[in-house]
Amino acid sequence: MSETQNPAPYAHWMLREIHEQPETLAATLNSYVDAQGFRADLSAPLLAWLKEARGKIVIAASGSSRHAGLAAELMFEDLSGIHVDVEYASEYTYRAEKALSEAAVMVVSQSGETADTLAALRKATLAGHATLAITNVASSTMAKEATVSFPTAAGRERAIPATKSFTGQLLNLYLLSILAAEARGAIPAEELAARLEELRALPARVKAQLQGWEDSVREVAERYRTAKNFLFLGRGVHYPIAREGALKLKESAYLHAEGYPSGELKHGPNALVSDATPLVMIATVDPNDTESVQRYEKIVQLMRDMREQGANILAVANQGDDVVAGLATNVVFVESAREALLPLYEVIPLQLFAYFMAINNGIDVDHPRNLTKAVLAE
Repeated sequence: MSETQNPAPYAHWMLREIHEQPETLAATLNSYVDAQGFRADLSAPLLAWLKEARGKIVIAASGSSRHAGLAAELMFEDLSGIHVDVEYASEYTYRAEKALSEAAVMVVSQSGETADTLAALRKATLAGHATLAITNVASSTMAKEATVSFPTAAGRERAIPATKSFTGQLLNLYLLSILAAEARGAIPAEELAARLEELRALPARVKAQLQGWEDSVREVAERYRTAKNFLFLGRGVHYPIAREGALKLKESAYLHAEGYPSGELKHGPNALVSDATPLVMIATVDPNDTESVQRYEKIVQLMRDMREQGANILAVANQGDDVVAGLATNVVFVESAREALLPLYEVIPLQLFAYFMAINNGIDVDHPRNLTKAVLAE
């Protein structure tokens, strides 16, 4: 990827890096997958690490990286049956080792230098765990100290809010979950081939939607210019994306936002729901996945209930979904995809929403207050 000293032709690095995601996803994918499938030379150490898992993985991470880990938890468990626990890296170092025994440990960090996550890696190493590091810097401390390094190829990320590094993490974690399923004989060869073929088409599909997302979200953000509080909602693998969307809005636009599982809204948070506290609801669906359809139906019912309560709803939904369009106040559409791939589509409009809300509030979105990156990614 070419290096420049300014984000031209974009106004900010964050917007440029959002638009670089088709290229960075392709670079990450091509690092590990070729026309025949997983590259044997690079998958061998990953398979050795997975063998050490003995059916259990612990993921330690912070911030956006932890949200990627939460998505990975469901990917691994649903595809391979490997049990996954996701820990805050800052809390992992205080966990009793007997609670974490016989697990392989994964750390996820954009820079590979995050202090809390590095401490978690060193604790795991001292305890004798096989460790794996997913970072965006192949020469980072974590990459060097872990048993196995599994870097993304997102390139240098100059804006403080994570965008392309986050989708790179999601892609690596999805690849690893597929590899684990193949290694455990939990996925038929034809399904494996189909999933890899879908991944090969992913960068082009993201690129084809990006400008439309930007145009749509710019308009939507203008409508929410005066809002100061948001609740983000998602079910299943979409819940971590709701959390990530809320975090992006906090750190980029200095707005209060919280992410919840959709089913938890009525257990207290709905007391906050009003026209002045918009709901951002992830309402996508994989029509070929029975469980995805069931989750979608629950979300649609929740949307109906919240509209009766007077909610102002911004929905992320499948292209052509007239049901959600009829219930939501505003909608951003994404193409239909397999359930595990939908988060890679959903999160980009939420990144753009955070970006435009920040711009509307006059914030230097590349350098939000009180936040720093440990190092610039390569």
